[in-house]
Amino acid sequence: MTEAQVLWIGIGGLAGWLAGLVLKGSGYGRTGDIIIGIVGGFIGGWLAEVLGLEVGNDLVPSLITAVFGAAIFISIMRMFAKAA
Repeated sequence: MTEAQVLWIGIGGLAGWLAGLVLKGSGYGRTGDIIIGIVGGFIGGWLAEVLGLEVGNDLVPSLITAVFGAAIFISIMRMFAKAA
C-alpha cells in the first residue's frame, strides 16, 4: 500500500466520522465510516467539478469536499432506510 493510499483512507475515515457528527448519527463503525468517507470523497469531488469549483490536492479542501460528499451520502442512505 502506497503512502498516498494510506493518506486517502485516513482522509476518508476522518471525513466519514466528521459527517456522522455533523448529521448527529450513531455512526457506522470504523470500517463503515471509512467507506462512507471514501464514497463521500467521490461524490463531493464530482459535485465540485459539476459546480466548477476547484478543490486541488490540498488536505483541507479535500477533507471539506469529502465531508460534504459523505454528508450527502449518509442523508441518501438514511432516506432509503426510512423508506424500507
